Amino acid sequence: MSEENMTMDDLSKAVDESFDTFKDEGEADWDKINQYLTEKTVLTVVVEEVVNKGVVTHLEGIRAFIPASHLALTHVDDLNSFVGKEIQVQVLEADQAKNRLLLSARAVLRAQADEARKKKIDSIEVGTIMDGKVENIQPYGAFIDLGDHISGLLHVSQISHTRIKDPSVVLNVGDSVKVKVINVKDGKLSLSMKALEENTDRPEHTDRPRRDRRENEGGMPSDYKLPKSEELTTNLGDMLKGIKL
Repeated sequence: MSEENMTMDDLSKAVDESFDTFKDEGEADWDKINQYLTEKTVLTVVVEEVVNKGVVTHLEGIRAFIPASHLALTHVDDLNSFVGKEIQVQVLEADQAKNRLLLSARAVLRAQADEARKKKIDSIEVGTIMDGKVENIQPYGAFIDLGDHISGLLHVSQISHTRIKDPSVVLNVGDSVKVKVINVKDGKLSLSMKALEENTDRPEHTDRPRRDRRENEGGMPSDYKLPKSEELTTNLGDMLKGIKL
């Protein structure tokens, strides 16, 4: 089983194994530890040594275990590279009865990455046109990878002026697309392809008076003037000339 796929039971077993032959010396402050756990306090510790499936350190007089899968956001090939280094962690699990303490650096790193991503997104202005690639398609829309670890939702209603029941009718994963940012809220981007299209279905110059549009509808031009009654009579006489009854 890979370290990234370890369950809490696996972690618990690894912690137990790391404490099998170890007894803490000095006073342990479990009250502070439980406070750190409740408040999700970010703490700085120094990695002391490598053990099976992780590393150990001390926090408030208690030996603490950091699983290899919780040292970074990605897989760690060499655990020894962390020995002697300061890292930021949060308490993941605290069990005074078993005298064990589990810490996580990944939780801190993930929160920092999420905050950095949110700041990047919040700096993007509505109306910005961006290039991206379709990374995921759902019935309600497609998620577009905009680069720099940023993505946005292209709702199915924003793909085209033509009504589409499912995004997969038009888009495929991996397609390159150009989108316009139409909303930025709570660290999320709403995108539109429709906003970049010319809607040819809508009549042009819809602000013209209705009578002026009759030319395009096969009706009589608005500037056409009916002939006077005497002109009609004269024209009719001209048409009847030369006809023998």
